[in-house]
Amino acid sequence: MAVAWILALSVSLANFDVTVVAVVLPAIRDELGFSISATAWVMDAYSLAFAGSLFAAGALADRFGRRRMLLLGNAGFALASLLCGLTWDGPTLWFARALQGLCAAFYITGGLAAISLAYPISNTAARARAFGIIGVTSGAAMALGPTLGGFVAAGFGWRWVFLINLPICILCDWAVRRVIAESRDEEGRALDLPGVLLLTLAIALPVQALLHSDGDLRWRWAATIAGLLLGIVLVWQQKRRAKPMLDPMLFRRREAIGIGCLLLSLSAGYWAVLIYLPLYLQAAFGLGMEQAGLAMLAATVPMLALPPVGVWATQRYGWQANFTGGMLLLGSGLVLLVLAVLQTATLWFALGAMLLMASGAGLANSQVSGALVALAPPDRAGMASAMATTLRQAGFAIGIALLGAVSGGVDYAAAFSVAAAAAMLGAAAAALTLKKTLN
Repeated sequence: MAVAWILALSVSLANFDVTVVAVVLPAIRDELGFSISATAWVMDAYSLAFAGSLFAAGALADRFGRRRMLLLGNAGFALASLLCGLTWDGPTLWFARALQGLCAAFYITGGLAAISLAYPISNTAARARAFGIIGVTSGAAMALGPTLGGFVAAGFGWRWVFLINLPICILCDWAVRRVIAESRDEEGRALDLPGVLLLTLAIALPVQALLHSDGDLRWRWAATIAGLLLGIVLVWQQKRRAKPMLDPMLFRRREAIGIGCLLLSLSAGYWAVLIYLPLYLQAAFGLGMEQAGLAMLAATVPMLALPPVGVWATQRYGWQANFTGGMLLLGSGLVLLVLAVLQTATLWFALGAMLLMASGAGLANSQVSGALVALAPPDRAGMASAMATTLRQAGFAIGIALLGAVSGGVDYAAAFSVAAAAAMLGAAAAALTLKKTLN
């Protein structure tokens, strides 16, 4: 299992940097003089670059070598992390975060492709253990990011949440060079630059429209509509390709549409909320970064503890019941968070709401990507996995922008209300489109 642990370390670092920044956003905002939209771009620059380049990274890894692209992504991630730690203004930080997201795409695609080859389908038990190791470590990295970030920032300053990546990247480079074998597919998919551009703009334009709160309302609507139209053009362009980057036919079944809605709802209703919870905790209760990081355990530990319960619930009661129930719990916790804000409730009440919210997400989150893969034909399983990751990152980016737009950086009741609505829409999608089994 040495290969699995090494690749898990690489993949987890990419996921860790999605959430570790959340608890230090107030410090970044204060030192660099950011507005709420500028603060949101610290997260969205990463997510947009990640989502937009994922398929291109996969094609390059197939063509030029998975190990080579993994090492290139690792080196680029280290350079971007160093630049984040040394940044002096907003544009520099946004560029560095986008570079991190771009390199994270190579981590994910190169790492998962390498582990698929190291543990072939014929060795079912070893393959299951390997992907289990990656799943657990990635979930732990994302869930514990805010807490670990709080401790690091409290002791050394916010820049060190980026600089601590450097020794990890050095360790990854050393281990990958010694353990991971090179592999490539000369007949793999060609790089689809128009598709990558269309995908990135389809996500980025609505995000920018939401964050551009001080701009012309007509421009904001125009940018949103343009993003939707580009998404339609992307679907048309992909249907015309012999080997599409993403196959729209994966969503020809209503169950797949429902799972796609769940992926977006989870990202907007849970993962995006993790970015605003530390801001709320620090503003409402006067917590420092270290204290806020500890408080965030209420919103993250269930994501580590409950996935086995989600597996059991799915096996016992079916996909529809587990996803519907999980999203309802998530929505209920968010409603309680809204009440906590409006009624100026105690910290313990807010922590209880966060615990309920995370419990619902924990039941659904670990199963939803696998559900989309299970619905795909065997020869499209890799593409379905990449699409699931892209939908997660797109929902995360749009969710951050939407919550920032409605809250203006101060109205957390409005932000949590929108997140609750997203969770309830996810519950409705699961109830209306899914059955007990996905056969």
